Amino acid sequence: MKKLINTGLLFTLSFTSVLAQETHSHSFGRKIEFPNIPGYQTLKCDFHIHTVFSDGAVWPTIRVEEALKDGLDAISITDHLEYQPHARDIPHPDRNRGYEIAKAFAKNNDILIVPGVEITREMPPGHANAIFIEDANKILVEDPVKAFEEANRQGAYVFWNHPNWISQRKDGIATLTDMHKQLIADSLLHGIEVVNEMTFSDEAMRLAIENNLAVMGTSDIHGLVDWQFNVAEGGHRPITLVFAKEKTNESIKEALFAGRTVAWYKNMLVGKEEHLVPLITSCLEIGKIRYLGDSNLAEVEIKNTSDADFIINSVSAYNFHGSSDIFTLKAHSTTKLEIKTLVRLENFSMNFQVLNAVINARLHPYIKIEMTQ
Repeated sequence: MKKLINTGLLFTLSFTSVLAQETHSHSFGRKIEFPNIPGYQTLKCDFHIHTVFSDGAVWPTIRVEEALKDGLDAISITDHLEYQPHARDIPHPDRNRGYEIAKAFAKNNDILIVPGVEITREMPPGHANAIFIEDANKILVEDPVKAFEEANRQGAYVFWNHPNWISQRKDGIATLTDMHKQLIADSLLHGIEVVNEMTFSDEAMRLAIENNLAVMGTSDIHGLVDWQFNVAEGGHRPITLVFAKEKTNESIKEALFAGRTVAWYKNMLVGKEEHLVPLITSCLEIGKIRYLGDSNLAEVEIKNTSDADFIINSVSAYNFHGSSDIFTLKAHSTTKLEIKTLVRLENFSMNFQVLNAVINARLHPYIKIEMTQ
């Protein structure tokens, strides 16, 4: 028998509908799919994107087209304020230009374009994105703290980019400097990238928890999304899932300031427990208990409606007939479990740890699933 390790929130999920036996086909191809959670819409967002208006390789319209293919709800063109390697070929004194082009191109599509910019400085404070800004040009000032202050004066949401970037942290460990501590204390810094492009930082996750910063995941894309993230082979860009009341810029901004986010990266979900556990349980639909013949072997189907393959570790008292205590609930598929309940039960619960979900450095959440006849 296994003893339940009580280090995470046990979230109860109860469904009684009978599920179809066949697996679910991914009907939208490469479009990223996650369900809504109770009380909120799950919006798919990428708030760190570059174009030729800084050091990116594509025109802003391409970024909109890529986002539409990925089924995103919102993006922000966040070109570098201070770093302009293409200035000889594409001089642009107006730092809002990339946003304006993307906004005009997207006007007839169901995607939100959020005005933004990347404040690009040496460490400290390093790089940070300011989104929901009014005028990028006014943030282009000499003093880095003044840049943060101006962004906040405009009502911006500001998050720290790639705090584990080895070009600015040779040990790859996200660490708060005195400047960062002051920016947080003064409410000038609101989030932190736990995921950036091809990296994940346990230390950044710990900083998010300890300093009440929103967890962010971004592509930081400079080239083509398809090539960078091997989309043709089933890969995906890292994104932030934002739990908003509605699909508007205002609602997304409110959700970000409230910290209702989860990062999606390489089949891993990263977020604070109070947001991540409801997302996982919303992804799972539980069928009714069916006992096989006159045996005491219960059969239950679990349908995973999301893009994530959930790697599950059972920490329940019940053992399985056809698998070990570690198994995978495949994305957009139905998994059949045969459970040894010893006696016939009208209902019972099982506790699972989700190994490819992270709620703090090296800490994985627990969910509780209720099963009924």
